[in-house]
Amino acid sequence: MNKPSGSKTTSKKRKKGSAVSEPSDSPQPKTRQPFPIVGIGASAGGLEALELFLKQVPEGSGLAYVVVQHLDPTHKGILVELLQRTTPMPVVQVKDQLRVAPDSVYVIPPNRDMSILHGVLHLLEPAAPRGLRLPIDFFFRSLADDRQALSIGVILSGMGSDGTLGLRAIKEKAGAAFVQEPESAKFDGMPRSAIAAGLADVVAPVEELPGRIAAFLKHVPLDTKPDPVTEGKTQSALEKIIILLRTRTGQDFSLYKKSSTYRRVERRMGLHQIDKIDRYVRFLRDNPKEVDLLFRELLIGVTSFFRDPPAWEQLKNDIIPDLLANHPLGGVLRAWVCGCSTGEEAYSLSMVFKEAMAQVKPVANFSLQVFATDLDKDAIDKARVGIYPANIAADVSEERLSRFFVQDENGYQVNKELRETVIFAPHNVIMDAPFTKLDLLTCRNLMIYLGQEMQKKLIPLFHYSLNPGGVLFLGSAETIGTFTRLFTPLEGKTRFYRKGSTPQGVEPIEFPSRFVARPPTAASLREPTRTPGPNLQSLAEQFLLHHHCPAAVLTNDQGDILYISGRTGKYLEPAAGKANWNIFAMAREGLRYGLNNAWHAALHQKQPISQKGVKVETNDGGQAVDITVQSISEPAALQGMVMCVFKDAATPPETKAAGKTPRASARGADLAAAEHEIQDAREEIQACREQMQTSQEEFKSANEEWQSANEELQSTNEELTTSKEEMQSLNEELQTVNHELQAKMDELSWANNDLKNLLNSTDIATLFLNDALAVRRFTTQATKIIKLIPGDAGRPVTDIASDLDYPEMAADAREVLRTLIFVEKQVPTHDGRWFLVRIMPYRTIENRIDGVVITFSNITEAKTLEAQLRQTLASGGKRTQKKRDEK
Repeated sequence: MNKPSGSKTTSKKRKKGSAVSEPSDSPQPKTRQPFPIVGIGASAGGLEALELFLKQVPEGSGLAYVVVQHLDPTHKGILVELLQRTTPMPVVQVKDQLRVAPDSVYVIPPNRDMSILHGVLHLLEPAAPRGLRLPIDFFFRSLADDRQALSIGVILSGMGSDGTLGLRAIKEKAGAAFVQEPESAKFDGMPRSAIAAGLADVVAPVEELPGRIAAFLKHVPLDTKPDPVTEGKTQSALEKIIILLRTRTGQDFSLYKKSSTYRRVERRMGLHQIDKIDRYVRFLRDNPKEVDLLFRELLIGVTSFFRDPPAWEQLKNDIIPDLLANHPLGGVLRAWVCGCSTGEEAYSLSMVFKEAMAQVKPVANFSLQVFATDLDKDAIDKARVGIYPANIAADVSEERLSRFFVQDENGYQVNKELRETVIFAPHNVIMDAPFTKLDLLTCRNLMIYLGQEMQKKLIPLFHYSLNPGGVLFLGSAETIGTFTRLFTPLEGKTRFYRKGSTPQGVEPIEFPSRFVARPPTAASLREPTRTPGPNLQSLAEQFLLHHHCPAAVLTNDQGDILYISGRTGKYLEPAAGKANWNIFAMAREGLRYGLNNAWHAALHQKQPISQKGVKVETNDGGQAVDITVQSISEPAALQGMVMCVFKDAATPPETKAAGKTPRASARGADLAAAEHEIQDAREEIQACREQMQTSQEEFKSANEEWQSANEELQSTNEELTTSKEEMQSLNEELQTVNHELQAKMDELSWANNDLKNLLNSTDIATLFLNDALAVRRFTTQATKIIKLIPGDAGRPVTDIASDLDYPEMAADAREVLRTLIFVEKQVPTHDGRWFLVRIMPYRTIENRIDGVVITFSNITEAKTLEAQLRQTLASGGKRTQKKRDEK
């Protein structure tokens, strides 16, 4: 492996913890062979997992490892020192503009976000507040953009869901995702989030992941050629794989780009450590589940909220307002999101529409209907539920989160109002019928995976689906190709195209095979467009509606009037007091009873109900009216509403009272009394109904108060949730610091044991005193000279009995503290032993004097020999003197 630029020594000769390479501003040379970079994300409990991972990294792997961990921004980390003990590779803390080299480990510093460009690491100030930062997602996304298929993401132990969105980006670029087995992680939040999102290629215990990564890379070519060779046997095997996919799933991938399909097949081969594609074909035939996994791999379900933000801003500020300005008031704006995956783009469109609606002046009653489709049924099911991890906060603003989402312990769920604007359905854009009469069609990052032949079929199909003036929204890497006569690009660098008028000479549209339709013929398309004249049918219908059709009222299921047709003044009049558009409040005297009965019967029986000859009190006297009430079930836009039709009936002639018999008169009086009682009963019922309406208004007012209180509680809950997130983040940081301190304590314990064994092995009595000459520590041998017990720690040494005949020891110790010059004396004991006493200053690592160290070396044997020698010399001298005297 080539030595990285700026490096002066090889990695084997480099000291531990030394810099791997010098910071560089220049991009990586294009002539250098690119190497894979492994991004490792960890949080709480991640230190132990990181140590286990790096211990198993094979020597000379040729990979670079970049560690991104949640760290306390105020704590000076010692992660580099702890990891350096577990691996021979150099481990360094990242500095700005540090070039990545293979066989090295890089650790993110505290309180920084990190990205990578052309193999050079860059540090940035965090933009999000503490507790809401997602450093793993941030780095993984930049890694995917920089290394493409050579990017590898690893998720280890940690709480939350940081890293999930980053793995999506890596998978989109044909990288690989490796996740620690949740059962082996101290905190399984991050691994489970990645697995639940369907992003993990390999799930294994952390100590197995380095070997699985190495095996994967051995079976995946590291070149980045855009079009792999798919000729001969390879081409044949690839076609067999497409046949197996079609048989198993019913979907035909033959129109997808062969290069994209082949790269995805290569990834699956690498994960299963299969060298040849024909062996993988046999593996597919023996393992139907692998066909399902390859199918999901080919779908490339990668998306996010508000992907390419400038395009969404243009859609919100320019495109949608323009579409609304040319739309009939109260109409429905129809949109189709093709290839919606798990629904982020469909919900993004709905959010942008509601925001754009709020900017329209004057306020108009428009509604949006979004059809979101995808080939992946599992993704559609997830989209319908609308639950997303907490780390979508990186893509969705805080204002949108509070307005369009409901937060729970699993993340965020799209609120009901937004979900009701989107209809999700499985759909194959290649084979199934398209949606039509659309105002907006988005097909982003789908056509880049389709072959040129299929792209040429889709663009005219999209043109057919859109209304005149409709807008097509493509991905940043997609264009309309040669179909410039069908669409006109809009201003800006974004991929918005407006549908133009159908030009002359356009060939008929080739519809999908499952779609039966009569497309316009070439002859009809070549006919010159004519300006339509007056429509007699429309004019005649308008005349009949105004002069001959009965009056009618459209209400909701509560009786509130939504629409009035014809003249209804003879039947309805505004009630006195506060404006009330309820049909029962506006009904004239005599109409309310019959209207109420017919209205409720129509709601329950779901069929037209008629009341004949209902007498209504009008300004000109009485009028007989026929009432017809019908609950509407179709069309869908009017479902649940009620239509009330009023038609004047002939008033029956009054009979003359003259000539009646007494019996007939009595009968008429009884009838009049009965009618009077009925009238009284009706008035009583009406009074009860008014009281009920008053109660309903009171309940409504109380409900509004409860809603207000609920909003306050929801606001408090959001604040508590934010505090909980901050506490959770702080807890993760404390877990990391605690693990580091535990490792440091273990290190100190080992050092203490080593020191104790060293001192005991030397058989030299040692006494440690602080600067006040109080006992700090002593060895076992020292207890044989000075009467020390473990409880004497902290006591002045002058208070402890000693066998030494050395009363000046305390004074000599103070002198050493004053002059810093050691003292050495030979001192006897009361029982005849001799010791060489050496008093030295106690110097700390910070070069500070903090007491003295006194050692006692037993020299009794040397002193005995010295005395014997002196006695022998003295005896010899006497004999010599005696001989001299004799002479």
